[in-house]
Amino acid sequence: MTTEPHETTGSTERETLIEIYDDQRRNLLIAMSGLTEEAARTRSTSSQLTLGGLLKHVTLNEQSWITTITQADPEAVFDMEAAAHAYELTGDETFEQWQAEFAAQTERTNAFIREVPDLDAAIPLPKAPWDPEPGQQSVRRILLHMFRETAHHSGHADIIREELDGSNTTMTMARDAGMTFGEG
Repeated sequence: MTTEPHETTGSTERETLIEIYDDQRRNLLIAMSGLTEEAARTRSTSSQLTLGGLLKHVTLNEQSWITTITQADPEAVFDMEAAAHAYELTGDETFEQWQAEFAAQTERTNAFIREVPDLDAAIPLPKAPWDPEPGQQSVRRILLHMFRETAHHSGHADIIREELDGSNTTMTMARDAGMTFGEG
Protein backbone atom coordinates (compact mmCIF):
# COMPACT_ATOMS: atom_id res chain seq x y z
CA MET A 1 0.00 0.00 0.00
CA THR A 2 1.29 3.45 -0.83
CA THR A 3 0.93 6.55 1.28
CA GLU A 4 -0.72 8.39 -1.60
CA PRO A 5 -4.35 9.36 -0.94
CA HIS A 6 -7.00 7.44 -2.83
CA GLU A 7 -9.34 9.22 -5.17
CA THR A 8 -12.77 9.13 -3.56
CA THR A 9 -15.28 7.46 -5.81
CA GLY A 10 -17.98 6.47 -3.34
CA SER A 11 -19.30 4.15 -6.03
CA THR A 12 -20.38 1.41 -3.62
CA GLU A 13 -20.59 1.01 0.12
CA ARG A 14 -17.78 -1.53 0.03
CA GLU A 15 -15.48 0.72 -1.99
CA THR A 16 -16.28 3.58 0.38
CA LEU A 17 -15.40 1.37 3.35
CA ILE A 18 -12.09 0.48 1.71
CA GLU A 19 -11.36 4.13 0.91
CA ILE A 20 -11.98 5.16 4.53
CA TYR A 21 -9.90 2.29 5.90
CA ASP A 22 -7.06 2.98 3.46
CA ASP A 23 -7.06 6.62 4.60
CA GLN A 24 -6.61 5.52 8.22
CA ARG A 25 -3.87 3.11 7.20
CA ARG A 26 -2.17 5.86 5.19
CA ASN A 27 -2.06 8.07 8.30
CA LEU A 28 -0.46 5.22 10.24
CA LEU A 29 2.11 4.65 7.49
CA ILE A 30 3.06 8.32 7.40
CA ALA A 31 4.10 8.01 11.04
CA MET A 32 6.16 4.93 10.10
CA SER A 33 7.83 6.48 7.05
CA GLY A 34 11.60 6.29 6.85
CA LEU A 35 12.12 4.56 10.20
CA THR A 36 15.18 2.51 10.97
CA GLU A 37 14.85 -0.79 12.83
CA GLU A 38 16.21 0.93 15.93
CA ALA A 39 13.74 3.80 15.73
CA ALA A 40 10.84 1.37 15.18
CA ARG A 41 11.75 -0.32 18.49
CA THR A 42 12.40 2.88 20.46
CA ARG A 43 10.12 4.00 23.28
CA SER A 44 9.87 7.77 23.02
CA THR A 45 7.14 8.44 25.59
CA SER A 46 6.32 7.14 29.06
CA SER A 47 4.22 4.46 27.34
CA GLN A 48 5.60 1.01 26.49
CA LEU A 49 4.40 1.52 22.89
CA THR A 50 6.79 1.66 19.96
CA LEU A 51 6.06 2.29 16.30
CA GLY A 52 7.06 -1.24 15.34
CA GLY A 53 4.87 -2.66 18.07
CA LEU A 54 1.91 -0.58 16.95
CA LEU A 55 2.31 -1.75 13.36
CA LYS A 56 2.42 -5.36 14.54
CA HIS A 57 -0.67 -4.86 16.71
CA VAL A 58 -2.72 -3.21 13.98
CA THR A 59 -1.78 -6.02 11.58
CA LEU A 60 -2.65 -8.74 14.09
CA ASN A 61 -5.89 -6.92 14.90
CA GLU A 62 -6.98 -7.07 11.24
CA GLN A 63 -6.02 -10.73 11.02
CA SER A 64 -7.91 -11.59 14.20
CA TRP A 65 -11.12 -9.82 13.23
CA ILE A 66 -11.18 -11.30 9.73
CA THR A 67 -10.74 -14.74 11.32
CA THR A 68 -13.54 -13.98 13.79
CA ILE A 69 -15.83 -13.17 10.88
CA THR A 70 -14.84 -16.03 8.57
CA GLN A 71 -14.89 -18.70 11.28
CA ALA A 72 -17.98 -17.30 13.10
CA ASP A 73 -17.45 -19.60 16.09
CA PRO A 74 -19.95 -19.04 18.93
CA GLU A 75 -17.56 -20.88 21.28
CA ALA A 76 -14.49 -18.77 20.42
CA VAL A 77 -12.43 -17.35 23.28
CA PHE A 78 -10.06 -14.38 23.00
CA ASP A 79 -6.49 -15.70 23.04
CA MET A 80 -4.92 -13.87 25.98
CA GLU A 81 -1.57 -15.65 25.56
CA ALA A 82 -1.25 -14.59 21.92
CA ALA A 83 -2.13 -11.02 22.87
CA ALA A 84 0.65 -10.83 25.48
CA HIS A 85 3.27 -9.71 22.94
CA ALA A 86 0.99 -8.16 20.33
CA TYR A 87 2.38 -4.67 20.94
CA GLU A 88 6.09 -5.43 20.69
CA LEU A 89 8.58 -6.70 18.18
CA THR A 90 10.06 -9.82 19.75
CA GLY A 91 12.89 -12.22 19.04
CA ASP A 92 13.77 -12.38 15.38
CA GLU A 93 10.83 -10.20 14.27
CA THR A 94 11.81 -7.13 12.30
CA PHE A 95 10.07 -3.90 11.46
CA GLU A 96 10.62 -4.66 7.78
CA GLN A 97 8.84 -8.02 8.14
CA TRP A 98 5.86 -6.36 9.84
CA GLN A 99 5.74 -3.67 7.15
CA ALA A 100 5.48 -6.44 4.54
CA GLU A 101 2.87 -8.31 6.58
CA PHE A 102 0.86 -5.11 7.07
CA ALA A 103 0.86 -4.51 3.29
CA ALA A 104 -0.16 -8.11 2.60
CA GLN A 105 -2.90 -7.98 5.26
CA THR A 106 -4.18 -4.72 3.78
CA GLU A 107 -4.66 -6.48 0.45
CA ARG A 108 -6.32 -9.49 2.09
CA THR A 109 -8.66 -7.30 4.16
CA ASN A 110 -9.62 -5.12 1.20
CA ALA A 111 -10.36 -8.25 -0.86
CA PHE A 112 -12.43 -9.58 2.05
CA ILE A 113 -14.46 -6.35 2.22
CA ARG A 114 -15.16 -6.60 -1.52
CA GLU A 115 -16.13 -10.28 -1.37
CA VAL A 116 -17.82 -10.94 1.99
CA PRO A 117 -21.33 -12.12 1.08
CA ASP A 118 -23.32 -10.10 3.64
CA LEU A 119 -22.24 -7.01 5.57
CA ASP A 120 -25.30 -7.47 7.81
CA ALA A 121 -24.46 -11.07 8.82
CA ALA A 122 -24.47 -11.54 12.60
CA ILE A 123 -21.08 -12.73 13.85
CA PRO A 124 -20.58 -14.20 17.35
CA LEU A 125 -17.82 -12.38 19.19
CA PRO A 126 -15.14 -14.22 21.16
CA LYS A 127 -15.59 -14.44 24.91
CA ALA A 128 -13.00 -12.46 26.85
CA PRO A 129 -12.34 -11.75 30.54
CA TRP A 130 -13.72 -8.23 30.08
CA ASP A 131 -16.79 -9.50 28.16
CA PRO A 132 -17.78 -13.08 29.12
CA GLU A 133 -21.09 -12.88 27.17
CA PRO A 134 -20.25 -10.68 24.18
CA GLY A 135 -23.17 -11.49 21.89
CA GLN A 136 -23.00 -10.76 18.18
CA GLN A 137 -22.20 -7.89 15.83
CA SER A 138 -22.70 -7.43 12.12
CA VAL A 139 -19.77 -7.73 9.73
CA ARG A 140 -20.21 -4.01 9.01
CA ARG A 141 -19.99 -3.10 12.72
CA ILE A 142 -16.85 -5.21 13.14
CA LEU A 143 -15.26 -3.49 10.13
CA LEU A 144 -16.10 -0.09 11.58
CA HIS A 145 -14.53 -1.18 14.88
CA MET A 146 -11.38 -2.18 12.96
CA PHE A 147 -11.28 1.28 11.34
CA ARG A 148 -11.65 2.97 14.73
CA GLU A 149 -8.89 0.83 16.17
CA THR A 150 -6.51 1.77 13.35
CA ALA A 151 -7.38 5.47 13.69
CA HIS A 152 -6.84 5.26 17.45
CA HIS A 153 -3.38 3.76 17.00
CA SER A 154 -2.52 6.19 14.22
CA GLY A 155 -2.82 8.91 16.84
CA HIS A 156 -0.51 7.00 19.16
CA ALA A 157 1.96 6.53 16.31
CA ASP A 158 1.92 10.23 15.50
CA ILE A 159 2.78 11.17 19.10
CA ILE A 160 5.52 8.53 19.32
CA ARG A 161 7.03 9.69 16.02
CA GLU A 162 6.90 13.34 17.01
CA GLU A 163 8.77 12.51 20.22
CA LEU A 164 11.35 10.50 18.24
CA ASP A 165 12.35 13.13 15.70
CA GLY A 166 9.80 15.94 15.55
CA SER A 167 8.01 14.56 12.50
CA ASN A 168 4.23 14.35 12.50
CA THR A 169 1.52 13.30 10.10
CA THR A 170 -0.10 16.71 9.64
CA MET A 171 3.14 18.51 8.81
CA THR A 172 4.27 15.66 6.54
CA MET A 173 0.99 15.76 4.64
CA ALA A 174 1.20 19.55 4.37
CA ARG A 175 4.78 19.42 3.06
CA ASP A 176 3.80 16.69 0.59
CA ALA A 177 1.00 18.97 -0.63
CA GLY A 178 3.52 21.77 -1.29
CA MET A 179 3.10 23.92 1.79
CA THR A 180 6.16 25.70 3.10
CA PHE A 181 6.67 26.82 6.66
CA GLY A 182 8.60 29.65 8.22
CA GLU A 183 9.53 31.21 4.93
CA GLY A 184 8.29 34.71 5.05
